[in-house]
Amino acid sequence: MTEASAPPPSAWARMTEADPGHSAAYVQRFRTMAERGVDIVGEARLIDAMLPRGSRVLDAGCGPGRIGGHLARAGHDVVGVDVDPVLIAAAEADHPGPRWLVGDLALLDLPDRFDAIVCAGNVVTFLAPSTRGEVLRRLRAHLAPDGRAVVGFGAGRDYPFDDFLADARGAGLIPSLLLSTWHLHPFTEESDFLVAVLTAA
Repeated sequence: MTEASAPPPSAWARMTEADPGHSAAYVQRFRTMAERGVDIVGEARLIDAMLPRGSRVLDAGCGPGRIGGHLARAGHDVVGVDVDPVLIAAAEADHPGPRWLVGDLALLDLPDRFDAIVCAGNVVTFLAPSTRGEVLRRLRAHLAPDGRAVVGFGAGRDYPFDDFLADARGAGLIPSLLLSTWHLHPFTEESDFLVAVLTAA
């Protein structure tokens, strides 16, 4: 990660500052869902289907590691990055194997290049608006040749889909496939969720 000046705080950072127990509650929520047998790795299955075994995957905004952990168990080489140290600690505890790093995506600067980058869980909607373009540029810079970045988030979160796609194009990423769910339903003008599969322009 770079040592550049700190970007403005994200919506997630503001939430955790206002409620210091928010991150721990978030971790417990997904642990409870997993214990109850709820499917919490649908995003990971889509990414896995895109890749040969042993691929390099960046889980950008990895949270407590549910996606990256599943991909590592499926045989991929995974690095997860999240700004929240509580979530990274949970990822290390619950999903040993991947490299879990505390860092801001707006400062992402790793030596690795990845066959796939997954950014799920509405991560892009938690970014400070002024950093959205920079985050997408840094994701683009971390793609291997022929790599793909997959970003998923819901509507009504102050980041219109058209704005996101324009930001992605400005960062050198173009959509190769637009879906409305992680289960491969097509994207339409009425969709309230976007899963964008992006490649380098």
